[in-house]
Amino acid sequence: MNPLADRLRPTTFDDMVGQAHLLGKNGALRKIVSAGFLPNMIFFGPPGTGKTTAANIIAAASDKTLCRLNATTASLSDIREVTQQTTGLFGSGGILLYLDEIQYFNKKQQQSLLEFLEDGRITLIASTTENPYFYIYNALLSRSSVFEFRAVAPKEIVPTLNRGLALLNRENNTNTSADDTVLLAIAQSGAGDVRRALGLLENAYYTADGGVIDRELLETLMPSSMAVFDRDGDAHYDTLSALQKSIRGSDPDAAIFYLAKLLEGGDLFSACRRLLVIASEDIGQAYPMAAAITQACVTSARELGLPEAKIPLSNAAILLATAPKSNSANEAYGRAAADVQAGRGQKIPDHLRDAHYEGSSKLGHGIGYQYPHAFPNHYVSQQYLPDDLRDAHYYEFGENKTEQAAKQYAEKIGSLKTKKN
Repeated sequence: MNPLADRLRPTTFDDMVGQAHLLGKNGALRKIVSAGFLPNMIFFGPPGTGKTTAANIIAAASDKTLCRLNATTASLSDIREVTQQTTGLFGSGGILLYLDEIQYFNKKQQQSLLEFLEDGRITLIASTTENPYFYIYNALLSRSSVFEFRAVAPKEIVPTLNRGLALLNRENNTNTSADDTVLLAIAQSGAGDVRRALGLLENAYYTADGGVIDRELLETLMPSSMAVFDRDGDAHYDTLSALQKSIRGSDPDAAIFYLAKLLEGGDLFSACRRLLVIASEDIGQAYPMAAAITQACVTSARELGLPEAKIPLSNAAILLATAPKSNSANEAYGRAAADVQAGRGQKIPDHLRDAHYEGSSKLGHGIGYQYPHAFPNHYVSQQYLPDDLRDAHYYEFGENKTEQAAKQYAEKIGSLKTKKN
């Protein structure tokens, strides 16, 4: 017997849950299909969000011959078989190719479709769980409309679970029940994946004693980590990005949530690496000790391993989120790197060049250098940048307490540079 999710698969947009932005009354995809317009399309989003179902509904409403391929197993010969149909009787009205998991096609396989998409012999609907702008070649993207499918909210999944339970009861002549709180818990366990939630419901139905699905039963069936987590996937990098942006935005609650999402998924390495980056990139000169403290927390976490690693890393995340922020050092580097990449500053001033070898003085290296420690306040004015960059100004003091103190010191000794217009 097919899985419950397949037996319940909707046949119209009205029966689908979620994706109101695409399939609702004013949804972009619904309007396009209703107008009788069928462009090449790429559907991307998490598993179980309706990509395949939407493609099936569109295919059923079209007058084209439907062909299906899965890129995880299809080869160039499979593509040729599809393209050859465009010259036969069955393909005279055009071919609608549904290509699942297109991210697994290499460049040559994707390019083999271009000629047929160009002249309309094949209309492509491709689905992927990965960001198409990372995995699909530009030539194919430029000929396609991209539609994002989003994780389905638990409350939207509950009606489908009710339908699923009713179907199971009809098929088996039973009267198994589950209250709304249990169905909501199952929906939440799906983490936005309707298929996943229906799978759990089906398991619970066949495991239930006494005709009742309750919370105690669910606890024996639910995984300890319910979140969708793929260390190489787009969602993983989205989580890392959200962690850094939450810390940069001084939101400790969001920071600890995204850290937990990474660690509950078992990814200690990425969490450690990203926290180290944040300490220097986003806190930087506003609280220089943040980098040292974060390094200590990361070292502890790596020695402890999970689950105890969550303790020092939680301390680091909250410290960074609540610390004053400065990206002045990172910005200064960016401005300096731009001059390096433009080929400026090739000649280092002679008085700064290495003079620790015999004959250096004959080359003029090191001559005229003034040793700052020999002067009051350990400072003496002299040129450090190359001649063509002598007036360049890269670093701007931040407005935080630490950098303002450093600015006052620079003013005191006379080393302060100001940006020249």
